[in-house]
Order: sequence, then structure tokens, then C-alpha cells
Amino acid sequence: MTKLDETYTLNNGIKIPKVAFGTWQMPAEKTRQSVLDALQAGYRHIDTALAYGNEKEVGQAVRDSGIPRDQIYVTSKLPGETKTYEGAKKDFEETFNNLDIDYLDLYLVHAPFPWAEMGKSENIEKYDKANQEIWKALEEIQASGKVKSIGVSNFNVHDLESLLSTAKVTPAVDQIQYYVGYTEPKITKFATDKDILIEAYSPLATGRMLSNPTVERIAEKYDASVAQLAIEFVVQNGALPLPKATQKAHILDNAKLDFEISAEDMEKLNSLKDTAVDMYHHGRQE
Repeated sequence: MTKLDETYTLNNGIKIPKVAFGTWQMPAEKTRQSVLDALQAGYRHIDTALAYGNEKEVGQAVRDSGIPRDQIYVTSKLPGETKTYEGAKKDFEETFNNLDIDYLDLYLVHAPFPWAEMGKSENIEKYDKANQEIWKALEEIQASGKVKSIGVSNFNVHDLESLLSTAKVTPAVDQIQYYVGYTEPKITKFATDKDILIEAYSPLATGRMLSNPTVERIAEKYDASVAQLAIEFVVQNGALPLPKATQKAHILDNAKLDFEISAEDMEKLNSLKDTAVDMYHHGRQE
């Protein structure tokens, strides 16, 4: 059994594979083959989004893989710009039709704000109310059986508190930027206390981690690549990494997680701080 076969259990009792294959910024024409390569390498959790423009290709790969549907975990996301109940229902139907795989395992609100308005504090109250409305739509979609679990992405502590104040269903996950040197302790603690799983996108710090000398030294010790170490670090912290790669060699390399990082080395890695934050975060540090 490899790390790719291991699972976490979500707050609704559903199991989710511990490592996902991410498809952010993956060109549609490369997506089908990359996802097929990932499934062949042993990944059983694929993450996409309507905003990525590659859902059809992800769905095609799942159907073409020959692997039973119930053995592949598929996540997609509602665009951050969609902030109405009706819009959420409409965008979900588009995602559902794009994927064409009977049901989604997980459906996330991609962001608390439209991307263009990230970090503008004057909009917080407006979008708190909007997120509560779209969450009602997601709860109904889940109740319909078309989605097994629902969650959020890029939500900080305030965003989660606001959502939970009216939610009937607690989000199963919060997918945030998280990697060695940038582990969002406040969001992580709040989510963990509420039994919300942290999913870690950009676990390789969009490539920056690959040249950090401390990380390089620790990786050598385990005869592991820096990428493997960065992914294993996330898993050992109890979060779910979403590494992405389009080259088959990298996909296979990232899947080889057959080592354990010692408590001492985890402490060293957890004490690192990234000074170069960052291209994709919403700017409200919680």
C-alpha cells in the first residue's frame, strides 16, 4: 500500500485519498493525458475547477481510464466570481455536464471573493452574505446526490466563521495555499478544531521550494527529491497535498512517497518561514 492508497476521513464519514493530482494552469489539450498518466501512477484523487477550463478533459480521462468510477475521487470548484444562489446552481450544472461522470465527490467554493476584489476589506460584509447564499445552493446540490461532499477554498478564519454562522452542513475541507514555510497556522488550527480538512495547493510553493538549501539537505538525507519531501511534509502535518505536473516523469516521481520524515526534521521544516509570499493569496492574513 502506498501513500496514494491511504485516506483521510472527512467530517461526514466519507473517505478521501490523502494525495490529490492538481490540474490548475494545465492546458486543456494536455489534461486528458496527464490525468491518465496520474491515474496509471496510482493517483485516485483528481482536482479541477470550472475556472481551469479543463473539466471536460478530466472527465474524459476518468471515463477512459478503465478504473471503476467509485475508485476515483473527483473535485471541482464554483468560480470565485459567482456569488449568487442562482449563479451557483447554473455553474454547477455546467461543471456537472463538463465532467459527465455521474456525480462529483467534492465541490468547493473556489474563493470567498471574486479574484479581482481579493483583499479589499470594504467588501467583506457584502461577500459574507453572498457566501452564505451560495452555500445554501451547495447544500441543496449535495442533498440531490450529485455531490458527495461540499467545501471551500481560500477561506480564512473570518470567512469560515461567517459561513458556519448560517451553514447547516459544515464544509468538509478548506483548500488553501500551504507548503513548507507557509502553513497558515491560524486557518489550520481553526479548521482542525471544526473537523475541516486542510487541502494544500501549491505544496511545492509553485517551484520555489525546489531550491531551498535546508529543504535540499533534508531531502538528500531521505534519498528523496525535494518535491517528494515537500509533498510528504504536507501529509505528515495531516493536510492533503495537491501536487501538479504535466510531464510523466514528474508525475511518477511525485507519487513515490515511501519514506517517513523524522519528528526532528518535521520540526525544522515547520519552523521555516517563506519570505516571498505570494501570487495567489487573498491578502487578509488571519
